[in-house]
Amino acid sequence: MVSSDLRGQAAREIHAVLPDRADDLARLQLIADGGVPVVTVVGKYNHGKSSLLNELLGQQAFAVSDKRETVVLAHSVQQGVRWLDAPGLDADVGSEDDRHAFEAVWLHADIRLFVHAAKEGELDARERALLADLLDDDERSARQTFFVLTQADQLADDEELDWVHAALAAQCKEVVWRAVSSTRHRKGQEGGKSLLVERSGIPALLASVRNALDRVPQARAHEAARLSDGIRAALSEHRAAQAALLDTLRASQQRQRADFDRGLKVVIGKAGVDIEAMLNALGTDHAIVPDSAKDRYASTAGKRERAHLQIAYSRACIAIDGFLAGHGIIELPSEQRTAASSINSVMIAVLGISVKFRKDLRRMFCEAPGRERMQRDFTHYYELSVGRKALSQRIIDVDAALSAADSALDALNTLIAST
Repeated sequence: MVSSDLRGQAAREIHAVLPDRADDLARLQLIADGGVPVVTVVGKYNHGKSSLLNELLGQQAFAVSDKRETVVLAHSVQQGVRWLDAPGLDADVGSEDDRHAFEAVWLHADIRLFVHAAKEGELDARERALLADLLDDDERSARQTFFVLTQADQLADDEELDWVHAALAAQCKEVVWRAVSSTRHRKGQEGGKSLLVERSGIPALLASVRNALDRVPQARAHEAARLSDGIRAALSEHRAAQAALLDTLRASQQRQRADFDRGLKVVIGKAGVDIEAMLNALGTDHAIVPDSAKDRYASTAGKRERAHLQIAYSRACIAIDGFLAGHGIIELPSEQRTAASSINSVMIAVLGISVKFRKDLRRMFCEAPGRERMQRDFTHYYELSVGRKALSQRIIDVDAALSAADSALDALNTLIAST
């Protein structure tokens, strides 16, 4: 037997994945928790809901008044049945009593008594909408709704009652309305007039409700199966979507990395070929000869060659930097930046600012270890770029969502284990 705490935890895990199924989950949890059958009376205020409940129960369990009395979820448990008197349909949408009415009709109820005062004649728009919803729900969930025409004693005669029946039938042909009078029933009970009691319609309605109560366990089992199947299908669909998204993101991550690795290798390789050709075309290495103090302001062969080397180096850097910028690699990660913003560049971090000697250019661009180091270091910063980090986080989030969906499917088994 699964404990109530475990079922509650299971419901929370499912709700975290399917927040839009909160109402279905709440109903399924109530069914799983068991408890006595629930009969809810719903309708507009001042249509005799509370009086009807009192006559069905045979005691004054619910407050009766000409003013709006029921603004909360009033209830009474009698003979193994919980009876609910919901706030009237006139409640403002979004108000607290409107929420109580919703809970009474859709969350708690196994059996609904939809009441409409006979003197009002036809249903209004909100009553018609609720009636249609109740009929649809009865078909899906196997819950049972009785449509009750209250305050029949306030009509002039049976002919007027027939007219009301006809008007209601024109609005919804498939509904059978049960005319009742709480006043007649009470007077008949107090006066010992069995015929008046019978004519009130209350005994016949009570007998139908009792028969319906006998079918509640079967109806709950049907409803639990329908709800759990629907939630399982939604979870499975959600899981499949997350799995497909995860595969797509991982494939994109791998494809981007492969494109980057391949493209960077080409750019570095071309820079190396150009620099090697340039170096091989040079003659005497003047750059290694240091300038003397008298050459400080003079143009020397060493200065000219070092400038030539710097130009070749800059061209290689421009080509690599353009490639990196195309992949979103510009600045250093925030944790590596310094106060000098001008040097917070990936290019400077990997290659430095300048190159003065042939051996340095050759080591960096023409020899395999140098090219491999550049490939490795630039790739490191590529993985730290904003776009790559966002993609990695997205993959982590979707993977977590997939795990949550798996946990929710297991939780659903826990939730329905005792239904």
